[in-house]
Amino acid sequence: MNQHNPPGSIAPHIPADAYRRAQATGQPVVIVVHTTDHTGRPLGHYLYPLAVAGAAAIGILATVAALIALLDFAVHTAVTIGAATGPIGIGGISLKLARSKG
Repeated sequence: MNQHNPPGSIAPHIPADAYRRAQATGQPVVIVVHTTDHTGRPLGHYLYPLAVAGAAAIGILATVAALIALLDFAVHTAVTIGAATGPIGIGGISLKLARSKG
């Protein structure tokens, strides 16, 4: 019996006195159904691009952090090798990192 309504919707209720008055006089019954108009885009349309942008930002930050850690390790290694090969000197400019062949 619910052929005129789309699936999932509930038929509006018509009060008995309005129905009987419409039957007696032959006037049509006007039923006003209030619905909300979805003018904007749903939240799901924005979620996927934000997730991709967030993952890209985290990936770039992680790459930069890894490069900084690698540079720090390389500097510490160079300082250790330089200290083991010769005096660096504190008071003057005697930065001898390798032994001369002469």
